[in-house]
Amino acid sequence: MPRKTPLIIGHRGAPGYRPEHSRSSYELAFAMGVDAVEPDVVATKDGVLVIRHENEISGTTDVARHPEFADRRTTKRIDGQPLTGWFTEDFTWDELASLRTRERLPGIRASSASFDGLQPILRLPDLLAMIRRASVEHGREIGMVLEVKHATHFQQIDLDLVPLIERDLRAGGWAEGELPLIVESFEQSVLARLRDTGIAASFVFLIEASGRPFDLVSQQGRAARDYAWFVTPEGLDGLRGEVDGVSVDKAMLLRPGSTIVPDAHARGLRVFTWTCRPENRFLSAPFRMGRAKAAFGDYEAEWRVLADAGVDGVFVDHPDLGVALFRG
Repeated sequence: MPRKTPLIIGHRGAPGYRPEHSRSSYELAFAMGVDAVEPDVVATKDGVLVIRHENEISGTTDVARHPEFADRRTTKRIDGQPLTGWFTEDFTWDELASLRTRERLPGIRASSASFDGLQPILRLPDLLAMIRRASVEHGREIGMVLEVKHATHFQQIDLDLVPLIERDLRAGGWAEGELPLIVESFEQSVLARLRDTGIAASFVFLIEASGRPFDLVSQQGRAARDYAWFVTPEGLDGLRGEVDGVSVDKAMLLRPGSTIVPDAHARGLRVFTWTCRPENRFLSAPFRMGRAKAAFGDYEAEWRVLADAGVDGVFVDHPDLGVALFRG
């Protein structure tokens, strides 16, 4: 039986080549042939959804170079962990609009860092319109995999992401199934609440290789299930009917004897995996070549293991490489 082609998802656009979540990162991903792109959304203090990897933005913007915002630097507990920097919820959208994007991993992706300081932050409605235009321009349907970040944290500070996401999806024409939409989160509770809004989407539970979902930790403390439990047969039984799929750290699928994919498929759940990156720093040890972290290792061999496992979708930082391997 021929191997199926998984959905190829531009993880934050094409961040192997351009600063993640920047306009040029997404435009390059569209041109390179992705089936969908994956934005992360967080909120400003005035309820604007912006596309950033985290609500702490010192690593992905030039905020530290703006003296007018020096007093916004602070330390917070985000999902139970202390974090120091500048946070989107302490800015209005007009203030964030004055910032410019930068490469988060300049030591690994120096070429991408050459685009630092050139592009503003995108809002969710900006990207929704970009995807719609790109679908027309490139003559194919391009979808979106929307990741909801730190939902419990934002709800606790009275910036509930659920009505903000519903607002933007409905206003942008994305709530009725016009284009393929998947919503994902490391917190299952926000997925349930978004499903209850009636948005036409598939809902996918993100699974870390370690740790516990913060929404459960905030409710149950040490009694909270860890992520690993959710991909056991018992855990997958509990997810059936609650979500449409799981998206797991690729390390979990690369472990010898992993049965996550067939176990999930047997329960009608799709399986996605993240993140396919070619650099040695991100490859599992058997696939690294040499000692240089930024050098490409034998990524093709690692990715073939994932393809052979029968995954339904892959997140890639270099869309051209993903298209060549997974569709080849």
